[in-house]
Amino acid sequence: MEIGGSQLNAVELGAGVRDLGHEVLVVSEPGPMVDTVHKLGLEHVLLPMRRRRPSPQVIKLLVEQTRRRKIDVVHGHEWPPAVEAFLGPLVRLRVPAVATVMSAAVAPFLPRRMPLIVGTEQLRRQVLADGHLDATLIQPPVDLQKNNPAFDPGGFRAEYGLARDRLLLVTCCRLVQELKLEGLLAACDAIGELVREGYPVELAIVGDGEARPLVVERAARANARAGRPAIVLTGELRDPRPAYAAADVVLGMGGSGLRGMAFGKPLVVQGELAFWKTCRPDTAGEFLAGGWYGRGRGDDGVARLKAELRPLLDDAGYRASVGAFSQRLVVDNFGLAAAARIQLDIYQRVTESGRGPGAEDLARLAAFLTIHKVRRRIQRFRGRQTADDFNTIRAMRSGG
Repeated sequence: MEIGGSQLNAVELGAGVRDLGHEVLVVSEPGPMVDTVHKLGLEHVLLPMRRRRPSPQVIKLLVEQTRRRKIDVVHGHEWPPAVEAFLGPLVRLRVPAVATVMSAAVAPFLPRRMPLIVGTEQLRRQVLADGHLDATLIQPPVDLQKNNPAFDPGGFRAEYGLARDRLLLVTCCRLVQELKLEGLLAACDAIGELVREGYPVELAIVGDGEARPLVVERAARANARAGRPAIVLTGELRDPRPAYAAADVVLGMGGSGLRGMAFGKPLVVQGELAFWKTCRPDTAGEFLAGGWYGRGRGDDGVARLKAELRPLLDDAGYRASVGAFSQRLVVDNFGLAAAARIQLDIYQRVTESGRGPGAEDLARLAAFLTIHKVRRRIQRFRGRQTADDFNTIRAMRSGG
């Protein structure tokens, strides 16, 4: 429950379903996002931090809660909770289970008969081709009442020593190795070089994580190259809206990028392997189909980012038009209320279908989980363990 886009999506969608007249219970480990659960008025049940993935302890808790409270649907976000919902309430009580995967890839052992929600049309088509029987697209939703151009940034710039007369770039993300670090380091280098070229630009990095020391070091080098403090790390903010509202341009991916667009800001989409591309009318279709992320050719991410930024930094009129387009795109496609209705439709459909666990799903899950756990142990032994979310490791699909 660290602060992140997928976590916020899950919690806000839960509140959206509650607002449509249903009871919602959030079951999670502790973390900063639990405060958001309470602020939204949702009931919360705490899980222990130290546990296996998937966890027999969690499976038992889910079964007990489902039986005692007469729960109708159990919804697991990302693969470990989805597997726990499958092995617990679905297998033992035949209570429907749903999975959401907002990662860039779906774990190949997820049961094919369990309804699946994904974040891109490209991934939805892929999982259907892989044999999943029920896959629905819900792109990362945005609460448009809380995130919009009318939001007042207050004293964000003054609080973090950012100049009022310089263009401000903002990125809000976890400072972690997987997906994020490559782009964060490239952004630091790009800002240092742009300042040396004479651009009146600054960068605020909002977030925290285990990669923070690496980002701090690269930011210090870029500031030295720029000859002034051009990059500021704010740390984690429970409410990043003042940062989005203060920005002139947003860098990011996924739900974080979409929230920046909701404030009427141009978005330069960050991906992997030196991918950077501005969302504008001629590129939006790519992101609507494939998600707010991309994979480049692995060449020069700094040069690519600078090439995307220069037109936005050079022309205030162009910057404003791209920002206005961004805001319209989010309003038309990513409202939270509409996403909550889609999710509720899925719940109603699965409660009526009566579809139980299949023997093939159980066998595949047991086999792949065994292989996956062995590979994780080998990674730990070799000191190469990565985040267990199938984002950067395309998992068993590619044999990696």
